[in-house]
Amino acid sequence: MREVLVLGATGTTGSRVSGFLRERGVPARLATRKPLREGDIRFDWSDPESHGPALDGISAVYLIAPIGVADPLPLVEPLLRQAIRRGVRRVVLLSSSAIPEGAPGLGELHSLVRETVPEWAVLRPSWFMQNFTGAHAVAQGVRAGEFVTATGEGRVGFVHAADIAAVAGHALIDDLPHNTDHVLTGPEALSYTDAAATIARRTGRPVRHRTLTPPEFARHLTAHGIPADFAAVLADLDDGIRTGAEDRVTDTVERVTGRPPRSFRTFVTEEFR
Repeated sequence: MREVLVLGATGTTGSRVSGFLRERGVPARLATRKPLREGDIRFDWSDPESHGPALDGISAVYLIAPIGVADPLPLVEPLLRQAIRRGVRRVVLLSSSAIPEGAPGLGELHSLVRETVPEWAVLRPSWFMQNFTGAHAVAQGVRAGEFVTATGEGRVGFVHAADIAAVAGHALIDDLPHNTDHVLTGPEALSYTDAAATIARRTGRPVRHRTLTPPEFARHLTAHGIPADFAAVLADLDDGIRTGAEDRVTDTVERVTGRPPRSFRTFVTEEFR
């Protein structure tokens, strides 16, 4: 069996996709900018010299576009063309439920993958539950007692990264290619205010959600080191939540994996003490 290349292998979903493959005995090549473990391979979007060695002998790729880049197409397209030349047949792209095909940025990669790769899937998860933990700006605010968004009281079908990874893993190794978009959510849609209240009840500490206007939120992000063009993208996505674009749930996780998605309450119980 040829190997699966996992980009972003130390990240939130990449590490879990790697675990899914390992548990099933599927050879995986774990790509990261800074290899730390034996078996890791260096991959850097800004260094094309690192791409060829990462792709040698690979049959499928878990594709995470370069983080924080407002226009990833010029970086991703040459990689995909090279991958096809080297024999890659299947690509699973991580995108977002908020980004339709053809939209600037990640949306342009949907059609690129579909039109370039013989076997493909585009994962379009809603916002990660894991954004409330770790190094994410929302998580930092949770620990400080207040986090800010531009979402108002709009609701989101927050999804667990392990559920995203399980769908990705199936899309990478199932005998039949999925050849479709997968919109992934948890089992319920919640506002950020609802999420803050759930965390506060679990921890016994105050956690408040404060909402800004999209321009205010973009300025807030820029002040915290986010490039202005990417901050504008993030503020626009929050505005979509505010107007109801993410107020939905799907059955995709259960349909693909055979088990229901994890709830936000379960996530909070497991992650917060």
